Amino acid sequence: MNISELLKKSRDFKQFLDIRKADLSPSEFGWYPYGTLDNFFLIEKLLTGQNREFSALIGAQPVADVGAADGDSAFFLESLGHEAHVVDFPPTNFNGCRGVRLLRDALNSKVRIHEADLDNRFELPGDRYGLTLFLGILYHLKNPFGVLENLARRSHFALISTRVTRFNRKTGSSDSPGLNHQRIELHGVPSAYLVSPSETNNDPTNYWIFSDAGLRRILDRTGWDILDFMTVGNIHDSDPASAEGDERAFCLARSRHFQ
Repeated sequence: MNISELLKKSRDFKQFLDIRKADLSPSEFGWYPYGTLDNFFLIEKLLTGQNREFSALIGAQPVADVGAADGDSAFFLESLGHEAHVVDFPPTNFNGCRGVRLLRDALNSKVRIHEADLDNRFELPGDRYGLTLFLGILYHLKNPFGVLENLARRSHFALISTRVTRFNRKTGSSDSPGLNHQRIELHGVPSAYLVSPSETNNDPTNYWIFSDAGLRRILDRTGWDILDFMTVGNIHDSDPASAEGDERAFCLARSRHFQ
């Protein structure tokens, strides 16, 4: 299925899922507040040429949704006939994975849900994947090199998004004397900026914010070839901390283990 057609179907499925979530209306927890199916709008802009045949990227293998929130994308891809697996970690999931489990039961779904802390032990429920959705996860990992390296051995393709930065700090921001006190351009330097526990959205699960060159370098070093790449948001003056300095990279990568 072409990504343009899939985008249209994702919007219809989102409406259906929003109604189901409203009907379920759990009192003990809240749904993840951001629409993960909206990622397909950006994926449609990302993919070029033969990569736009989305179903061909998955092939006959399962698709994995890593860091799936409430599993919206996994349930959507299952509705199109693909076997889908969810991989998430309850302590860092918005509602402790209760949302994805409730939806699986309500939809009578066969999506496999696997709880794993990928930083400490890389585990996926399947041996091989055609495509892995790895969206908005990389900067929440303590050990991104190891995770990307292990993922390259298990998944033919991966759709990856992460926050990136062009500078180490916002213009005019103040820091402790002697610590990060000079504003430095990082865009072309293969680097990753380590944020403090409260620096990015006051969220201690944020760790490494890569530069553009740093993201490209780590993907190459861990066994991936970039097929399509783009950045969105503040593409001129991004920083690792402020909302107005938010820049995101999206890429389609192909593992060299499967060539």
